[in-house]
Amino acid sequence: MSGDDARTQLAEVEAAIDAHPGHAALHHHRGVLLAGLGRVDEARGAFLTALSIEPGHFGALNDLGTLLYRADFRTAARTAYAEAVRLHPDNPIGHINLANTLMAAGEVEGARAGFETALGLDPRHPDALQGLANLLQHQGEVEAAERLRQRSYAARTLVHTPYQGTGAPRRVLELVSAVGGNIPTRFALDPTLFDVHTLVVEAFDAAVLPAHDVVLNAIGDVDLAPDAPAAAARVLTLTAAPVINLPARVIQTDRAGVAHGLRGLPGVVAPRLERTPRTGLEAAAEAFGYPLLLRSPGYHTGQNFARVERPDDLAAAAAALPGEALLLIEPLDARDAKGAWRKYRVMLVGGRRFPLHLAVSEHWKVHYFTSAMAAHADHRAEEAAFLADMPKVLGPVATAALGHIQDTLGLDYAGVDFGLDAHGRLLLFEANAAMVVAPPGPESIWDYRRQATGRIISAVQALLLRPSHTA
Repeated sequence: MSGDDARTQLAEVEAAIDAHPGHAALHHHRGVLLAGLGRVDEARGAFLTALSIEPGHFGALNDLGTLLYRADFRTAARTAYAEAVRLHPDNPIGHINLANTLMAAGEVEGARAGFETALGLDPRHPDALQGLANLLQHQGEVEAAERLRQRSYAARTLVHTPYQGTGAPRRVLELVSAVGGNIPTRFALDPTLFDVHTLVVEAFDAAVLPAHDVVLNAIGDVDLAPDAPAAAARVLTLTAAPVINLPARVIQTDRAGVAHGLRGLPGVVAPRLERTPRTGLEAAAEAFGYPLLLRSPGYHTGQNFARVERPDDLAAAAAALPGEALLLIEPLDARDAKGAWRKYRVMLVGGRRFPLHLAVSEHWKVHYFTSAMAAHADHRAEEAAFLADMPKVLGPVATAALGHIQDTLGLDYAGVDFGLDAHGRLLLFEANAAMVVAPPGPESIWDYRRQATGRIISAVQALLLRPSHTA
C-alpha cells in the first residue's frame, strides 16, 4: 500500500471511529495505518485506545509489542507479547514474537519453548521455523538448524515491506542469509523512504528479481554463513542495479581473514589469530602460547568466547564452546593505568567514518550492553567527548589507521571495534559488515548519543539513495 493509499484509508477509518468510537477493531486498524506512515506516537495511542475498549484484543497487543520493540523498548514489548500469549495461547504469532524477544535477551530455553509451541500450533509457519533454526544454530545444533531452515524455504523466500511515503519510492532489494549474521537494517530502511523486498539468497531459484533500483547486500558474517556471499553473487547475475557491499568484498571479512589482512597496516595492531579443528586443539594452543582467547566462529556480543590463562584450563573452556573448529586469538591489552578496559566502535559508511560509541568496563570482554556506562557519569562524559571530536580523542595515529582499514576493506558499510595502546595505536578487535547501529535508550542520560546515531542512520539512507558501486 502506498502512503497516499494509507492516508486515504486512515481518513475513512477515522470517519468510522467518529461514528463508532467504542469499536476496538477500528482503533487497532487506525494504529496499523499510523505506524505504517511513521506516526509512531499516534499509533501507540491508537493501540492503547483499542486495548482500553477491549483489553484482550490480540492485534492491538501484538502490534503494540512490535511498535515498542522497533523503538527499542524491549521490556515493554515483552510485556505486551506475554499478555498476547496469555490471552491467546492458540495463536502462534504471539508465541513467535515473545520467543524472538526472549532470544534477543539471551533467554534461550524460554525462546526455544516459544518457537516449539508455535510450531505445534502451525508446523509450517516460516517465522517459527526460521526463529528456531537460528536459535539451534547459535547453540551449535547445525544439522537440526539446517533441516528447519530448508522447511522454511518452502513457505517464504521473499518478503515485501511496502512503501508508505509519497511520490515515487526508492526500491531496495535486500539480500540476507537464512543462517543469520545479517546487517541489522530495521533502523535505516524507513518505509516512508523505501520500498523493500528482502530475499533469502540460499533459497532463491527464480529467473526474475522483483523490481528494484538498488541492491543492499545485508550479509555480514561469513564465519556464520560462509556460503552466503557466493549465493548472493549468483543472485546479482540477474541485475545491473548498483550494489551496496559487494559479496566479493564481504567474503574476505571472516575474523581470520580480517586479522591477517589488516596486520601490518600503519598504526594497526592486529592480533595473531588461528582457526584450528578440535582434534588438534591442544597442540595448536601449545604452539600458539598462553594466555589466549578461545572463540567459536560465527558468534558475537561475547557469546561462546573465553579467556584461557594456562594449559590446564583449555579442555574445560573448549568443552563449553560449540563448533567443529575454534579460533585461537592473541589477547590485546586495552587497559588504562587504572585497569579499566575500553572498546571504541566506529562505523565506515560511504567512504566516511562515524563514531558510534565508547564502552568502558572492568572486564576484558567489553560490550556496550554489559559495560558500566549507565553507572558512571565520567565514563559518559568521556564517550560524549569521543562522539563530539573523534580525531582529538583517538589521536593522529589511530585516526589515520581507521582510514587505512576502510580502504583495505573496501566496503560501503562496515564497523570497527578497537582499543588504543599506550602509543596511540589501534588495537583491532573486530571489523566487518555485521555491526549493529542501535539507537540509545529513552532515558535522558543518553541524549548525548542520539545525534551520533542519527548521523550514521542518515548516512546509510543516503548511501541507498545514491549508491556508489555496481555488480
